[in-house]
Amino acid sequence: MSLEKTLQKRNNSQCELCASEKELSVYGVAPKPEGTEKDSVYLCATCIDQIEHPEKTDANHWRCLNDSMWSEVSAVKVLAWRMLHRLKSEGWPQDLLDMFYIEEDDLEWAKATDDHVSDEDKVIHKDVNGVQLHAGDSVVLIKDLKVKGGGFTAKRGTAVRKISLDMDNEKYIEGKVDGQHIVIITDYVKKS
Repeated sequence: MSLEKTLQKRNNSQCELCASEKELSVYGVAPKPEGTEKDSVYLCATCIDQIEHPEKTDANHWRCLNDSMWSEVSAVKVLAWRMLHRLKSEGWPQDLLDMFYIEEDDLEWAKATDDHVSDEDKVIHKDVNGVQLHAGDSVVLIKDLKVKGGGFTAKRGTAVRKISLDMDNEKYIEGKVDGQHIVIITDYVKKS
């Protein structure tokens, strides 16, 4: 049986968030959906559009989360949790969040995209030119840097691949230079 048919059967050919029966399609829940029944949901075009374009969010449409947040399907719960957090400033979503039950693994999945963090609370890492850095990016050092405790100097022009981000400080990233894991200040790198 195809994935779409499995999802149709799971929710009687209705959107798993708002119960609409129009313009339905399979939607993979980020990050890195594998296209399986466990990480996919069956959603209407309206829900997908508002999930992917936060500026189009119509808070009244999402009152449907009052029902869908109780779903037994982890992927549905993850999306409901993310949307309730995105809408928290409306007031009513906080009441639903206070009642929301989500398993620890599903909560980690829900938090993985930072969709639940308001823009003013997000830690955004930027290189010397103001370009946003993401985990897994490659950067180039723009200055010779003495590595404390490493006993060497990381030379200007050195490429650092697959960086990771310090989620507590927007000025710190981590990466390997000369086989050693180091912390680098974003003011001394540019995205490559």
